[in-house]
Amino acid sequence: MKARYSVIVPMFNEEEVITHTYERLKQVMDGSGDTYELVFVNDGSRDRTAALMRKISSRDENVKLIDFSRNFGHQVAITAGMDYAEGQAVVVIDADLQDPPEVILQMIAKWKEGYDVVYAKRLKRHGETIFKKVTAKLFYRLLSSMTSVEIPTDTGDFRLIDRKVCDVLRGLKEKNRYVRGLVSWVGFRQTMVEYVREERFAGETKYPLKKMIRFALDGITSFSHKPLKIASYIGFFLSFSSFIYLFFVLFQKMFTSWTIPGWASIVGVNLLFNGIVLMLLGVIGEYIGRIYDESKDRPLYIVRETQGYAENESMDNRKEEEHVR
Repeated sequence: MKARYSVIVPMFNEEEVITHTYERLKQVMDGSGDTYELVFVNDGSRDRTAALMRKISSRDENVKLIDFSRNFGHQVAITAGMDYAEGQAVVVIDADLQDPPEVILQMIAKWKEGYDVVYAKRLKRHGETIFKKVTAKLFYRLLSSMTSVEIPTDTGDFRLIDRKVCDVLRGLKEKNRYVRGLVSWVGFRQTMVEYVREERFAGETKYPLKKMIRFALDGITSFSHKPLKIASYIGFFLSFSSFIYLFFVLFQKMFTSWTIPGWASIVGVNLLFNGIVLMLLGVIGEYIGRIYDESKDRPLYIVRETQGYAENESMDNRKEEEHVR
């Protein structure tokens, strides 16, 4: 009997919390009154996360494990979970318990009202630094101002999507994925539930500053070409300013005695404009790099092992180990 609900849980080095996460999710989903599956995706963990989940899966038929051959990234792990999920409603939740599993029942209630996407909006963010809160708020506002797609602010990947939305997302082929943006891009009838984000139950954040910057770049470049336009505008402005300044220099040379050759001014101007040119080339390079990734057409992820799937599904899963969609 197929599960009505699928809960996708991406994991990376979560041995300190994963057993408790499973227990909370099981308690919540048992209370849903319907069939469900918990799809845990091990994203190349280097600790005992996968081993713990194998034990849990062996004694609970509702638990499925997808074990990657290496770390492919959080957004890819979510995508893999969607590829394997069979439920009519698919929920994405992180393993760290900052997003309370109990909110899933509120999402299910909204889904039963006829909504295709139910995303969770954070009212408060406990256990996070002022720097992270401020930068996150600035990023969401910046992304909203730069894209034509309305991406809800103060939301993460914690959300429920209907089966038809999941099927559409599975058909999207891009490599540098920003799942919450893709969910907004596909449309359908969407609504929200509000909640308070808790502190991590245990362990460390899997999104340090470097990964957050990379994630922000993926979000902006995936859904906006305005940085390229800004580069063009800045380039035009600087060219025009340089042209005006050339007339000023010629005027000084011909009509005044102010023009004393100076090393500092020449080097200063060169450094300024060369720095700006390199900055603009960097923006263009971000887009070219993504074009390069898409052109290689490599698989999005490679599965080393699955556990908890029926025998008649094993051949399909082996095929999935060599490609992604």
